[in-house]
Amino acid sequence: MHAGTLVFAQLMEFLPRHEFNSCVRRYGGDRRPRGFSCRDQFLCLAFAQLTFRESLRDIETCLRAVRTKLYHAGFRGRISRSTLADANREHDWQIYADFAGRSMPTSHRC
Repeated sequence: MHAGTLVFAQLMEFLPRHEFNSCVRRYGGDRRPRGFSCRDQFLCLAFAQLTFRESLRDIETCLRAVRTKLYHAGFRGRISRSTLADANREHDWQIYADFAGRSMPTSHRC
């Protein structure tokens, strides 16, 4: 039986959570408590990118297949296609752009 941390959760630990929270606060991302949090949306989109998902339906189907492990992967909200679509429409894209800019190492400039 598996007793360790999920690989996805291990990957997400490399990203500075305090930086992400700072970006969310800067753009008022979680001011509406209903629906997905910005963190849950980010985890869904990161999962989709890492696993080559092509649509919201594909993301939802794949995540629901491992429903019992979602909490351990860091997800706190309920996964549904409509909730993810609402989050994509409501949350400011600049949160994620700012976070990406802050997360990139600056010592390796071209």
